[in-house]
Amino acid sequence: MALTMARRAALRAAGNLVCAATAGPALAQAIGTGAAPALPALFDDIEHRTFRFFWERANPANGMVPDRWPTPSFASIAAIGFALTAYPLGVERGWISRADARQRTLVTLRFLGGLPTGAGNRGTAGYRGFFYHFLDMHTGLRYRDCELSTVDTTMLHLGALFSAGWFDGNHPEEAEIRRLAVDLVDRAEWDWFQRADTKTGLAISMGWHPESGFIERVWDGYNEGKMVYILALGSGRHPARDGSWNAWTAPYDRFWRGEGSRRHLAFAALCMHQYSEMWIDFRGIYDAPMRAAGFDYFENSRRETYANRAYCIANPMGWDGYGDTIWGLCACDGPGNFAAPRQGRTAHFRGYSARGPVDEPDGFDDGTLAPTAALSSMPFAPEICIPAALALHRRYGARLYGEYGFRDSFNPSFRDTSVRVDTGSVDAYSGWVATDWLGLDQGPILGMLANYRTEAVWRVMRRSAHVRRGLVRAGFTGGWLG
Repeated sequence: MALTMARRAALRAAGNLVCAATAGPALAQAIGTGAAPALPALFDDIEHRTFRFFWERANPANGMVPDRWPTPSFASIAAIGFALTAYPLGVERGWISRADARQRTLVTLRFLGGLPTGAGNRGTAGYRGFFYHFLDMHTGLRYRDCELSTVDTTMLHLGALFSAGWFDGNHPEEAEIRRLAVDLVDRAEWDWFQRADTKTGLAISMGWHPESGFIERVWDGYNEGKMVYILALGSGRHPARDGSWNAWTAPYDRFWRGEGSRRHLAFAALCMHQYSEMWIDFRGIYDAPMRAAGFDYFENSRRETYANRAYCIANPMGWDGYGDTIWGLCACDGPGNFAAPRQGRTAHFRGYSARGPVDEPDGFDDGTLAPTAALSSMPFAPEICIPAALALHRRYGARLYGEYGFRDSFNPSFRDTSVRVDTGSVDAYSGWVATDWLGLDQGPILGMLANYRTEAVWRVMRRSAHVRRGLVRAGFTGGWLG
């Protein structure tokens, strides 16, 4: 569905809404000081239900966490990283005891640390300190032919480092958590993964398959890859080489969008502006590109949050349901990979896919919205994210909100009950709603709401030697690094 000139004009006009958000930066910077708005009571329930996804769905025998539920699923190493972050947050909120969180964390780290590794394509969980994207829920071994993933290993490692920082007591099991977590993180041979970059030897490949070698695509430009380079540069044993951050930022010119107070590094899926930011406090610290721009990466995410909402208000694709409180495009489940007639045109839909404004890098919009998009941006723009959460709960009720909080996604435009969808259910009135909750989308909801309330993740990770070392080697200065 091509953008018409009228819809392009509407999109530009809606972009001006970003300029009207004069209260946004002040509110965002007030997090943790008591000056930010209190959250409505609904958020206590959202957080508790979201936490229970990790606590109840993890395999208690080994700590493996499913990629999704209730659809039968393999484990996701990124979801394990979010779970390791969730357990201490559950203690702080009084949902579980410190002893229970300690035991679950220890079971997870012991299991991961003892899994077999090697270059073979079967019977291993990883290679050279990295883990395969998906693992068997029971054996912990590679699931089918998935890749050795640098970004998903990074999320696992950030969760492990959070565990190491939070469990700071004298109990011998807490000392073991710290030792196991740091050892797990420092096994990763980041310099090996740079071999895929035949031009400079600095860029980091997205992955590796034992059957075919390195994935040609490297992490560069702007997306969630910030955390990959920060951990790679901060490694205690096999760090990335000097100059690696420059390989990451080199293509930034292609990612800038907007002007004035709307100018920002864009990437369509909003979650890509949340993953690194959940574990790393970017407020008041600057690398070379952001010093030149005059604002930090936290502010960049705030501007992208407003841009995502502005796009949904403009609604250039003409989907149903989009508005000032019903918005949020990111990576999520969708009805399926097929084309279907809609309003005299052929509309193209996807299953699981990244989604976002079509005028931004990797933009795609098939009418599917994800609650995690707005909820996980809470620290950046509470003044628009709080109303969004309340509106989603009020408008869609139990169909979208259930056992573990908001289901992954929904599509108000997809109301044709005669079409066989790949997953989820279709209602002729309210449209399609996903079946599952996804760990990759649940984790940022819990972590970012905790950051909004008390800086719970940030305050621990600011003490992480790996994170600090990585930021300094990347050229960050100022703020809490000082």
